[in-house]
Amino acid sequence: MFDFNTAVRALWQMRVRKRPFVLSHGINSTCNMQCSFCDYWREEKQEMEVEEIFSMLDDAKDFGIGVYNAWTVEPLMRSELPEILGHAHSLGLTTSLVTNGLLLKKRLSELTDLDYLSVSVDGIKTYRDARGVDFSRILPGIEQAVSTFEKPVLLNCVISNKNLHELRDLVLLANDLGAMISFEPMYEFTSIGSNVWNEIGVRDKHQHRKAVEELIHMKEAGYPIINSKTYLRMVRDMRPLWRCHAPNIVIGVSQEGMVYTCRVHRDPLADIRDGFEKVWNQCWKKMQETASSCEGCLFFGYAENSMMYSFNPEVIRYYQWM
Repeated sequence: MFDFNTAVRALWQMRVRKRPFVLSHGINSTCNMQCSFCDYWREEKQEMEVEEIFSMLDDAKDFGIGVYNAWTVEPLMRSELPEILGHAHSLGLTTSLVTNGLLLKKRLSELTDLDYLSVSVDGIKTYRDARGVDFSRILPGIEQAVSTFEKPVLLNCVISNKNLHELRDLVLLANDLGAMISFEPMYEFTSIGSNVWNEIGVRDKHQHRKAVEELIHMKEAGYPIINSKTYLRMVRDMRPLWRCHAPNIVIGVSQEGMVYTCRVHRDPLADIRDGFEKVWNQCWKKMQETASSCEGCLFFGYAENSMMYSFNPEVIRYYQWM
């Protein structure tokens, strides 16, 4: 989906300058859902002021960042979101957004400076079990977004015990809507009680393997699944057979402006307001050490992009999303 010039810039930034190309920013600290498997909404944090975010984006551009991703806890709850995306766009940054979709229909007309939209869809009939609201609450916003956006809308499904039997239906839904879809397994954070994971975590290994194997077949049949088959096989087997290059690709900044290691290791390392150059020089070694010693995860963004970074041929062939 990226044009040639963007791809060249990304390679130059990551492989030659040895710097990340993506800024992933926790743009707000409140949510209109309280999903049991998520802990981001449980601790409300101080948010960066808009002017601080503008300054961060200016500095990010000078540092070589090419993509600004706004996510967590629920970006559409931040009133200044259009201005923030607009500022990023004015700097020539590609913009992306991850949302639960509950406010999408209401705010879609404001997202004129958004390039890539990803909506979390973890089921159809089982959506209420995962998210606490009916899927009918978010479907109109998705339909409108598909008809509005120039680039395909992405539905992202986190695989759980609740939705294993609906994965095929989600692919068919994406196909009917004219959207694309991605899958990733649920990561069982230790901050969430074991009672939650016993209820929604994947415990039926046979059924899980069978469901993901069907996704691989649907991928081969041409359905709009953007995951590579390499990645889906790792999800099927629950074996993260890839080397983490997340620090070389993405730099994460939390709501209060702290640079953190990754979604698994959330150690706060430095304040981004000190400047990208200083922060990167201060944190790079720690990030690399953490990545090299990590037992591994199967977060879609980290895994696919790391394999892309390593020039995995099959991943490059199917690569469609930063």
